[in-house]
Order: sequence, then C-alpha cells, then structure tokens
Amino acid sequence: MGALGFVAVGVGAAVGAWLRWAFSVLWNAANPALPYGTLAANLVGGYLIGLAVGFFGAHAELPPEWRLLAVTGFLGGLTTFSTFSSEVVSNLMAGDYGWAAVHLLLHLGGSLLLTALGLWTYRLLA
Repeated sequence: MGALGFVAVGVGAAVGAWLRWAFSVLWNAANPALPYGTLAANLVGGYLIGLAVGFFGAHAELPPEWRLLAVTGFLGGLTTFSTFSSEVVSNLMAGDYGWAAVHLLLHLGGSLLLTALGLWTYRLLA
C-alpha cells in the first residue's frame, strides 16, 4: 500500500470514529444497560458494509484507495467490537445476564442481518 492508501485509511478512520463518538455522546446515557449509541454505530456500520460490499464488488475498476477510505477506514472507525465487548462484560460482571444476552443478540444478530440487508439493497438498486 502506498502513501495514498495510508492517508485514505487515516482520514476514513478519523471521520468514522468521530461519528461513533457523536452517537455515544448523543445516545449512550439514555440506557446504560444497553448504550444505544454503540448499538447504532454497529448496526449502521453493518448496513453500510453491506452496501459497500455490493458497490465495490460491482466496481472493481475503482482505485483500491476508495475501498480503503470507505471500508477499512470509515467503517472500521465507525463500528466498535471492543466497546461492545466491554459493555457485555460489564453487564456480566454486574450480574445483568439478561442485558448481556440482549447485547449479544442485537449487536451480532443485528449487524449480520443489516449487512445482508445492505447487500440486498445495493443489488436491488443497481
């Protein structure tokens, strides 16, 4: 990867992380047992990665830096497996097993479902 690739990943990651942070600031305090900002970041990211997989699969002629910017950078910065994991472990440590299960179902199941929906959406619109 050349210098442009490094810049693409860095710029995309910064923008994605800022958006994830904004989601957290806006919505996490509403329900500490299931922080909505973290969930929104992962679900939106799941849907967008589905769209991106469809788009970049159909446009292989695009320079690789575009995929690095959008997927590796932006969506990598937006989605957060580490924060999700920390929230689940916090629930488990507090004895909130039901909330831990809800976290797992919504984050993992929801992200997978929305990724498939994003890919389906792209194929429908293309």
